[in-house]
Amino acid sequence: MQDITMDADVIVVGAGPTGLMLAGELRLGGAEVIVLDKLAEPTGQSRGLGFTARAMEVFDQRGILPRFGQGESLAVSDVGHFGGVQFDFTALEGAHFGARGIPQSQTEAVLAGWAAGLGADIRHAHEVLALDAGFLHGDHAEITVVTPDGVRRMRARYLVGADGGKSTVRKLAGIDFPGTEATRAMFLADITGVDLKPRYLGETLPNGMVMAAPLTEGVHRIIVCPHGAAARSAEDTVTFAEVAKAWEHITGEDISGGGAEWVSFFSDATRQAAQYRRGRVLLAGDAAHIHLPAGGQGLSTGVQDAANLGFKLAAVATGRADEALLDTYHGERHPVGRRLLMNTRAQGLVFLGGEKAEPLRSILTELTGHHVVRRHLAGIVSHLDIRYDLTDGKETGQEAHPLLGRRLPKTALSGPEGATDTFRLLHAGHGVLLDLTDDARLRQVAAAWTGRVDTVTATAADHDTVFAGAAAVLVRPDGHVAWTGSGTTDGLHTALTRWFGTPTPH
Repeated sequence: MQDITMDADVIVVGAGPTGLMLAGELRLGGAEVIVLDKLAEPTGQSRGLGFTARAMEVFDQRGILPRFGQGESLAVSDVGHFGGVQFDFTALEGAHFGARGIPQSQTEAVLAGWAAGLGADIRHAHEVLALDAGFLHGDHAEITVVTPDGVRRMRARYLVGADGGKSTVRKLAGIDFPGTEATRAMFLADITGVDLKPRYLGETLPNGMVMAAPLTEGVHRIIVCPHGAAARSAEDTVTFAEVAKAWEHITGEDISGGGAEWVSFFSDATRQAAQYRRGRVLLAGDAAHIHLPAGGQGLSTGVQDAANLGFKLAAVATGRADEALLDTYHGERHPVGRRLLMNTRAQGLVFLGGEKAEPLRSILTELTGHHVVRRHLAGIVSHLDIRYDLTDGKETGQEAHPLLGRRLPKTALSGPEGATDTFRLLHAGHGVLLDLTDDARLRQVAAAWTGRVDTVTATAADHDTVFAGAAAVLVRPDGHVAWTGSGTTDGLHTALTRWFGTPTPH
C-alpha cells in the first residue's frame, strides 16, 4: 500500500445534498474541505422531489435559490398535508408546502456547482474502507480510501459522515443507530409511456396509497404503497412489472404497457444516531436519521443539519473557536431529528394505516378546522417552527425574547447602503449583527469579530411585527437569532464569543 497524505481541515463522505451543502458552508467559513463519494458519478436519479419552506430559506440565505429556477419552475403550494389530510399552510406566516417537482439530481447539481465554485474539492469513485482511532482521540487522524489509483491514506482534522442511511462512517465510528425495523415495503419509479392523472398529495384507496406527479414531458414520478407488502431486504431488487402490478392492485389502472427510467423501493424503518458527534467524527443527513419520506423532510433536514454544523465546524477546524462549539450541533439538531421521526411516523400511521386508521384520519380532519391546529402542523412540516434553546436552560429571571433561537424571517431593510433584506445579508456565510437604532456601542463591541460578523445598521418598515421590539439582533450564519438587545450591549460579548470564537485584538 502506498501512503499519500491528502491534507484538509475536513473530509466529508457523501456527495448528496447534505454533504454538498456542508462543503459549501465549510468553504464560506474558511475551512479546506474534500468531499468523497464512492459512486463514479452522480446517479442522475430524481429520488427527492423538492424541499420544505425552511430549506428554501436556507438556499435563499446563501443566494443560490434562483439556481433552482424562477417563476413556475420554482412553484410552491399554499395547500399541503399532514398524513394525507390536506389543509392551508398559510395559517402560519410565511409557510407553504415547499418547492415541488425539483428532482434530487437537480438539487445535487446546483449544490455541487456552488460548493465547487467556493473551492470545495469533490472526488467521486473514492470509497472509505477504514478510519483510525485518531478520529476519536487526538488532533487529527487518517482514513483508508479506495481511489481510482488504488488504496490511499487521507488525513484531516475532522470527518463528517453524510453518506446515507447505511453510513459507512457511522459504522466505522461505532455510533449506535437505534430505532424501529421496517414493517412494509413501498415502491417509487419514474415511468414513461403512460398518461396519469396527477395525485400530488397522494390518494388513499382501499388497497393502499398512491402518488403521481409529472416530472418532464412524458415522465411521471409515482409512489406506490400497497397494504400488506412485507418489508424487504436492503439487498433486494424490484422490477417495473412488480411496480405496475401493485399500481393496478390499488388504482385499477394498467400501466404495464409503459416503461421506467428507474425503479426502487423504500420502507418505514425509523432510526436515529445516538450521537451526532463522537470525537472528531460527526454525522449529518440520512447518516444521522432515517424515516418514512413525507413532504421532502429528509433532504430538507439534512440541508439544515449542514447549515447548523458548517459554520461551527469551520470555526473549530481553523482554530478560531473552541471545540466545545461542536457540542451544540448535537444539542440543537438531535432534538430536531427526534421530532422529525415522530412526525413522519405519525403521518405514516394516518396515511398508510388503511381502514383501521380511518377514525384517526377523521379526527385529524376535524382538528384541522381549527386555526391553531393548522398553524401547528404547518410549522412542523415546513420546519419553520424550529427553535433552539440558546439559554442553555439557565434561569435568567426574565422570559427569553420571542426571536431568540428562531430563524429570522426574510425582511426588507433600508440603511445607508440602500435597500437590502435579512437573507441577502447572510449570503457570505458570516454572522450578522443587525443594529436597528444606530447604536455605536454595538459596533464597538463587535469590532473584534470583523470578518466573521458583519455589523449592519438598518431599519425595517415592519419593525415591531418582525423584531418584537428588539433594538438589535445577532444572527448566526444559519439564520437563527443568537442574541437580542433592548438598548444595551448586555450579553453581546458573550454571545459573539460563544458562536464566533475568540475575539481578535484591535
